[in-house]
Amino acid sequence: MARAQAPVSVTVLGECVADAFADPARSDADVLALRALPGGGPANTAVALARLGTRTRFLGRFSHDVFGALFHARLTASGVDLTGSVTAAPEPSTLAVADLDESGQATYTFYADRSADWQWTADELAATQQDEAACLHTGSLALIQQPGGSRIEDHLAKAREHVTVSIDPNVRPLLVPPAAYRERLPHWCAVADILRLSEDDLALLLPGVGPEEACDTWHAAGARLVVITFGGRGALASLDGLRVTVPAPRVDVVDTVGAGDSYTAGLLHRLAALGHLGGRLDRLSLEDLTDACTFAARVAALTCSVPGANPPAADAVGLEAEVDGLLPHA
Repeated sequence: MARAQAPVSVTVLGECVADAFADPARSDADVLALRALPGGGPANTAVALARLGTRTRFLGRFSHDVFGALFHARLTASGVDLTGSVTAAPEPSTLAVADLDESGQATYTFYADRSADWQWTADELAATQQDEAACLHTGSLALIQQPGGSRIEDHLAKAREHVTVSIDPNVRPLLVPPAAYRERLPHWCAVADILRLSEDDLALLLPGVGPEEACDTWHAAGARLVVITFGGRGALASLDGLRVTVPAPRVDVVDTVGAGDSYTAGLLHRLAALGHLGGRLDRLSLEDLTDACTFAARVAALTCSVPGANPPAADAVGLEAEVDGLLPHA
């Protein structure tokens, strides 16, 4: 197997979101108490990457409000480099109120109109040079919300000359119509080397289409590696049409918040360790892909074993062991 000869860095570009959960212990008939936790798909991925030991930079737009300070503190405490981010943006932070069902699955109500995350300017993005980064990961709401989304697309097209591009669409149908994602996805595949998405995303993006047919559709649009996750049923990974299915470890699920983001982080971390980031994945084998997806599934399972988007702080050696809920969390 190919191994990286020097530390590899990943840049993550996207939003921070305050995830607010109902707190029954402090609520009554007159008061609904909420517990706000720092989240947002790209921010969660950056935190998970840094905790795994990958040198990680996050490019975001932090509001001047109390949530912006919370996001900044969480990322910094996890070891994420914030050089190039916009600080003290005049727009408000994005807020999502989460509702958990009996299985721990979350649905969200978003308060995101004209928030700081979507206001990237061309000049701000031009100032965020990639320097030594081997991979640029983005997606989620930052890539679909305007006016910043189109500017991030242009940024990806330029960055692709020097880095591996990874995209997670992370479809949010209550905030953005799925048709908008369907329209933009072929453009994203044209610049993406890696497309990671969930079973729910698949159902919204290509209704009635099976996973393998969907992979072929996205390969034809340009994405070399497509990984579709199915929660506890594992994942399907397709590399230029060559497929592998990878099971998920069994774990007692507290909730699934941030699981997909942690999976993406585990996948990128392991691909970096195996020496596959920095280009077009030309030397990636099915053996290494299986290795990376197995590692990613373990990271996601550990995230599901604790409340909220709290990915594990553990080195690669620790995560080689079976998931047992004993690995430390920040």
